[in-house]
Amino acid sequence: MTTYRVCCFLRRFRAASNEPSEAVRDVFQAYTDGAGVVREEALRRFMREVQGETTDAGAEAAAREVMAFAAEQRLLKKGGLTAEGFHRWLCHNANAALDPRRGVYQDMGSPLSHYFIYTGHNSYLTGNQLSSGCSERPIVKALLDGVRVIELDLWPNAAKDQVEVLHGRTWTSPVELIKCLEAIKEHAFTSSPYPVILTLEDHLTPDLQAKVAKMLKETFGDMLYISESENMEEFPSPDELKGKVIISTKPPKEYLQTKSHKEEAAADKAEEGVWGEEISDDRAPSRQMSEQYSGKYEAEEAGEEEPPDGEAEKKARQGADNEYKRLIAIQLTRRKHDMDEDLKVDPEKVTRMSLGEKAYEKAIVSHGAHIIRFTQRNLLRIFPRSTRITSSNYNPMMGWRYGAQMVAANMQVTALQ
Repeated sequence: MTTYRVCCFLRRFRAASNEPSEAVRDVFQAYTDGAGVVREEALRRFMREVQGETTDAGAEAAAREVMAFAAEQRLLKKGGLTAEGFHRWLCHNANAALDPRRGVYQDMGSPLSHYFIYTGHNSYLTGNQLSSGCSERPIVKALLDGVRVIELDLWPNAAKDQVEVLHGRTWTSPVELIKCLEAIKEHAFTSSPYPVILTLEDHLTPDLQAKVAKMLKETFGDMLYISESENMEEFPSPDELKGKVIISTKPPKEYLQTKSHKEEAAADKAEEGVWGEEISDDRAPSRQMSEQYSGKYEAEEAGEEEPPDGEAEKKARQGADNEYKRLIAIQLTRRKHDMDEDLKVDPEKVTRMSLGEKAYEKAIVSHGAHIIRFTQRNLLRIFPRSTRITSSNYNPMMGWRYGAQMVAANMQVTALQ
């Protein structure tokens, strides 16, 4: 046990074991000699039989590289590689699971829902979730790093005649939408030819949605993917979508003007009614501050069902430009706060659903098999809980284990490096 100071308290934690697992030891033993070490000749054999080196020259070069690493780290014994050295090398960056020299060699011809997709959360933020700036620079950095899903939160400006990108109900400073779109166009396919998905959190009036549709078409042109039908029975493959920008958001049925505090509280209460109240914790000193806005955007980001329209809103929507709706290739499902209903698989239509980290943690306990079945055809996006105001992240494995393709991560930066 190791003791650490956490704020004003002392906490004791059990140190994680650095010992090789039994499986690693079994492989190591299969290539050892009488001295209990792996020598370079046996290491060459390991490279061919286990690591998949196809030529003697490749196996020899790889073995020399491992022995040089072990010598530098003082992990050689009697001229051979020790169990610790073998384990350390297996976990080293030089032995990454994906060989960058090979490029993409997997089958990329299956539906999009069959792949994990590198996904960003609030991609426009330069730092924390409450008071940092909004800029196109973090979006550029994310695209250059290989991110394929960019999130943009769309809000009217003060005059309600133009569209800005910002984290709503916070102190973040906005950036013009057109700057973000132009940056995406320039850098979308620099690091990868595979599609870029724009997830839009839309808080716009019908006339501003029409402006966004015009901006999207004028900026991206033929790069924009337009589905031939309103409801796709199956997603296209990454190969079919190469060089395309895909729009994903809720269909513009409603004018998403800022919800009143009563409506927000009702949404939070409905979710707690389904999943139970969240167990309180003191993990973050800033939790109380973040609670002021935590429930206010999670319902919107998850695409939860909106209250019925008023007559004025229905009339305002009559004759609205349908071009915006036509550009939405991947529709976001409105949640109904009933996971049995939310996770039903429609054989005639594929869609995307978003779940917050908190709701997802509860869902995998009671509906794990349903989630796996849902993600076989549909897309599932998981986003960090709102109390992560410092832009921290959760363990992505909890999403990947159940097939969530879009495990959204905070990857904010202050500037291009």
